Amino acid sequence: MALPVLYGKDVNQSVLNEKTVAVLGYGNQGHAHALNLRDAGVAVIVGQRAGKNADRAKADGFEVLSLADAARRADLVILSLPDELMGDIFAEQVGPQLKKGAALGFVHGFAVRFGLIPCPADVDVVLVAPKGPGALLRSRKETGGGLTCLVAVEQNATGQAREIALAWASAIGGDVGGMMETTFADECESDLFGEQTVLCGGVIELMKAGFDVLVEAGIPPELAYFEAVHEVKQVVDLQYAEGLAAMRAKISNTASYGGLTRGPRLIDDSVKARMREMLAEIRDGRFAQEWVADARAGLKTLRALEEQEADSPTAKAGERVIDVTKKAAG
Repeated sequence: MALPVLYGKDVNQSVLNEKTVAVLGYGNQGHAHALNLRDAGVAVIVGQRAGKNADRAKADGFEVLSLADAARRADLVILSLPDELMGDIFAEQVGPQLKKGAALGFVHGFAVRFGLIPCPADVDVVLVAPKGPGALLRSRKETGGGLTCLVAVEQNATGQAREIALAWASAIGGDVGGMMETTFADECESDLFGEQTVLCGGVIELMKAGFDVLVEAGIPPELAYFEAVHEVKQVVDLQYAEGLAAMRAKISNTASYGGLTRGPRLIDDSVKARMREMLAEIRDGRFAQEWVADARAGLKTLRALEEQEADSPTAKAGERVIDVTKKAAG
């Protein structure tokens, strides 16, 4: 069943009047939520430890406080902090400061879905998850547009949780981009699955494998990079703008026929079976436990894998291709 889509006309924006919103964390998502909320007339303060992001928030005109002080003052506390750190930060600095009847907001369902944060019973617990990075969320708002936002309520202590979540989503751009109501679990599980099996896992590994096969067959690395990595954006941009059918209509018949006849031979039922295994690891908490453990151990596994990829032949070829294409673009 299709999810209904709500817009600004469906929202009581006044529910945020006279409320103070604290955005904790002024990074990728946090800065966009803070700026967009303020542009919508909402009173916003920022909770951020000293450093580059705190300086950025001050330069943008926000009152910047410690996480604890910001949480103590706010009626809606938005946690825009790294998933892997959020549980410990909440326990030490945020949870003890929450007002009774306040709303606790999340931009991703991870911490609640996997029990990293035991939410107090006397606060609302809501989610607003824009379907795009913070930079895009901000730029769309600045030009009068918006992004689609997923909205969920986990706990309705005051009876106003849904209204607050929708008003928050509407204020940051969901009034134009649309708002879809879901659950913390569905948002979190689908997001992690998409990252791991398609966006940041499957597609990247497919590109790297394609590069390797071409180079092994004697194709120059730069040409292999163009074909297996660089040109992916061109096809994805067509699909992003108008959908799969429109993309097929705009590529060559040769490309469409080759993709439709050979693609299913590559991505077959065995791949789907492994995808189902990965989804099971997400749902039963194994991935969350593994990721939080690595974070608490100093991100050793993550950093080692990132260094390995950055030093790969694919990455080295990419540096040369990117240098050429940047010069060509002026």
